[in-house]
Amino acid sequence: MNRIWHETRQAHTDSYYAATANCTFDEGALQGAKVADVCVIGAGYTGVSAALHLAEKGYKVIVLEANKVGWGASGRNGGHVGTGQRKEQADLEATLGKETAKILWDFGLEAVATVEDRINKHQIQCDLKQGILHLANKASEVKDFEAGVRSLQTDYGYDQAEFVGKAQVDQMVGNSNYHAGYLDKGSRHLHPLNYLLGLAKAAQAAGVRFYQDSPVTHYSKGEPAVVHTPSGQVSATYVVFATNGYLNKLEPRLARKIMPINNFVLATEPLDDSTARSLIRDDVAVQDSLFVINYWKLSGDNRLIFGGGENYSSRFPADIKQFVRKYLLRIYPQLAGTRIDYGWGGTLAITLNRMPSFGRLEPNVFYGQGYSGHGVPTATMGGKLLAEVISGTAERFDVLASLPQPMFPGGTLLRWPGLVAGMLYYSLLDKL
Repeated sequence: MNRIWHETRQAHTDSYYAATANCTFDEGALQGAKVADVCVIGAGYTGVSAALHLAEKGYKVIVLEANKVGWGASGRNGGHVGTGQRKEQADLEATLGKETAKILWDFGLEAVATVEDRINKHQIQCDLKQGILHLANKASEVKDFEAGVRSLQTDYGYDQAEFVGKAQVDQMVGNSNYHAGYLDKGSRHLHPLNYLLGLAKAAQAAGVRFYQDSPVTHYSKGEPAVVHTPSGQVSATYVVFATNGYLNKLEPRLARKIMPINNFVLATEPLDDSTARSLIRDDVAVQDSLFVINYWKLSGDNRLIFGGGENYSSRFPADIKQFVRKYLLRIYPQLAGTRIDYGWGGTLAITLNRMPSFGRLEPNVFYGQGYSGHGVPTATMGGKLLAEVISGTAERFDVLASLPQPMFPGGTLLRWPGLVAGMLYYSLLDKL
């Protein structure tokens, strides 16, 4: 098994996304002392989006990446660009109130629009497609699906959500495992690494400097702050932590708010059109309602990209293809003879309440993390809001920063056994 956390100077994982990347970054490690207005730590969606938005506002930005641009979860995920937040609107209304829930819904819509606007503005080729179909695994969930769609339509004025009955769901996903669904036509899905690389190239063209193979070892607080790597340092007026699941021990105050977990994905061989449409009739992305969700979509060249299974270790399974394949065959047993060309994993960060974690560590040190599987739109939007607060407009950033950010019980020392016990419990409920 390969140890996967916190390594540096690693090539991209052997994924379908890496094999079909539109471009690469050749930038090497930081050498010597540099000065910037903003030093961003991490070249995933949060960091690159923040860097691009800041550069467009006239800031001199340096991005430090421990591995390669897009090496982490931003280049490995399922590519779903969903509306809303990681939690359903009814849950947000119950815990945060209707006014805050409405603000967060609007943020979610803007997040998807921001992703699409960036793709169009910078002509990013990333297999952008429309729609996500959400599936109900249990009969007891059907009423909740109906109520949720009705609320979006009536309370939020959202006309892109459509409840789908069982008969139609069976036709849309080629099996009878599910009891109902709702189709969100306002959501999108894409090739996540090519999207990230396109954003990074746009940031580079706007003047952002990237340094790869440059893990941050420590930083000193102050004005300016000084960020250190093994072979250099950056003095910056502002610092942005955009490390997410790859924070390691760099900043203990952030580590207590998140838990890194591993999720796994495979890509089949290219499928003929008839087979592909028998699995996903309308070429939308699909995700079910299990606690450890399964999610899938078709790639630009008709491969089935399927995500299933998690672990809570510092290592990946020895055979990721076989690890994920068992989840795939529970849904599509007819693919038993289909070749699996790629299998890979990535580390994401979840929060205790599954809401994103944003805030300030110092007057000039900001962070965004903990997207809990909703990172493509939320992190892109987060980068936009980080740029706003650094440039002097804090109102919208403060909405996210004011959300509850409960810490894992026992902090970083005891969170692991507690999380594993909880995850295994909910995984058992999925099986039952």
